[in-house]
Amino acid sequence: MEPILLYGFPLGSSMGLVAAFERLGQPYRLCRVDMLTEMKNDAYASINGRQETPVLITDKGRMLTETMAIAAWLEARDTQRRISFDPRSPEADRMHQLMAFVNTGFTAAFSPLWVALETESAEPALLATLRDFGRKAVTERHDRLEAMIGDTDFLVGDRLTLADTTLIGVARWAEFHKAVDGAAHPRLAVLRGRIEADPVVQYAQAIEDGEKPAGSGACLGHVPLAEVIERFGA
Repeated sequence: MEPILLYGFPLGSSMGLVAAFERLGQPYRLCRVDMLTEMKNDAYASINGRQETPVLITDKGRMLTETMAIAAWLEARDTQRRISFDPRSPEADRMHQLMAFVNTGFTAAFSPLWVALETESAEPALLATLRDFGRKAVTERHDRLEAMIGDTDFLVGDRLTLADTTLIGVARWAEFHKAVDGAAHPRLAVLRGRIEADPVVQYAQAIEDGEKPAGSGACLGHVPLAEVIERFGA
């Protein structure tokens, strides 16, 4: 069977994994998950007990969760090195370093802002504290990433890799939460523009928006969430 990637919308970090699968070019399927209405229930918990996306149903029918684990699964199958590097190369080390930074502190910095958004009935003082703390944390992580960006076209070298796809699904949260001044991070702004212009990222964004872009043909279609739960749920 083809692997099935369960990706979340709206604004799921897993959008970048869709782009990575598309660039890899090997057959895969997708499963669309509405994170606002379809995740927080026992049925979805049978797929991922933490009730999160992304989830990968591998070609062997096994469940794999967490962005970094799914990215490692993709990297191991990237024999043509379309989204990664030789695992013993300095480029691979830098790619893993940047992916880890984005997937930990950079992503986590947005947590207070998501909490504030999801608990708007809380005391105004608490919401203000969460938003202030979140914006400061996001700005600090943006400052760190800005300093890490080199002179290459993408995060590592002159082509899109897993480092870029890991970043792009999360970086757009800054605009959604109005968390940072984009002009304060010019290197990141240029980099994001370059990543967002890449055809596979545009494809992934269109998929997330519910469109049906042509793509490369590697995606063999969507599997309904109910079918995935019935076939693979614990």
